[in-house]
Amino acid sequence: MGLAPEHVPRYQVPMLNMIFHGTPTDRPPLLIVHGLYGSARNWGVIAKRLSDERQVIAVDLRNHGHSPWTSSHSYPEMADDLAEVIEANGGCMDVIGHSMGGKAAMMLALKYPKAVHRLLAADIAPVSYGHSQIQFIDAMRRVDLSSLTRRSDAESQLAEAGVDPALQSFFTQSLDIPNKRWRLNLDVLADQMHLVLSFPEDLSLQWSGDTLFLSGATSDYVTAAHRPQIKSMFPAARFAKIPGAGHWLHAEKPREFEAAARIFFNADFPLAR
Repeated sequence: MGLAPEHVPRYQVPMLNMIFHGTPTDRPPLLIVHGLYGSARNWGVIAKRLSDERQVIAVDLRNHGHSPWTSSHSYPEMADDLAEVIEANGGCMDVIGHSMGGKAAMMLALKYPKAVHRLLAADIAPVSYGHSQIQFIDAMRRVDLSSLTRRSDAESQLAEAGVDPALQSFFTQSLDIPNKRWRLNLDVLADQMHLVLSFPEDLSLQWSGDTLFLSGATSDYVTAAHRPQIKSMFPAARFAKIPGAGHWLHAEKPREFEAAARIFFNADFPLAR
């Protein structure tokens, strides 16, 4: 099923970088959308495991990884980018989006309702947040790229800037050491941080498809106070939490995250073939 012609966007940049796992099956393919400062590679283990039942496509969002760098970084634009990927790969997909990627996936469903079969929003709500992530851009900018010969060199410098060890490893996955650069458009991400933290406030948009808001039980990104806003946009939304997990629930509890995703996306199918 393709997008209705009136919903096909006018693409302004080349298509997002994609990493394919598995081959097409009778089930909808699965699109995985990473969060801020992440990449498709971050989801490699989970994507590979989930590809035993369906094809999985993980993407680098604009200004991340191997995808094009642009001068803007808004959710409507990210939704356009994702819609292009889906249109090029069958026209309708299940979607997992974490954090910023979850907001981009929500905007995708709202703006291109026929492109999404089911949506799993991982530890994020369609609301504006007050906490900034600019301190991590400052830390990455302080890394002396000219002196790097290995990822551990950058991790040491990030440690000196006060970055948590787990985030040191996460951030340095976006290092291009041979070319002495970050695969993150830090200048645009800093300039557009207000857009990353917000969410378009158009309450006339609504998507009635199956949606799971899966959160870490120790995270405060999705609270009871957010539910009215969530339900106004996603009336079929359901909620679940992974015990012992925080905001990085897929990294902290990968097996539990995988199990929850399988149950949600396979509801119309027998759990075993």
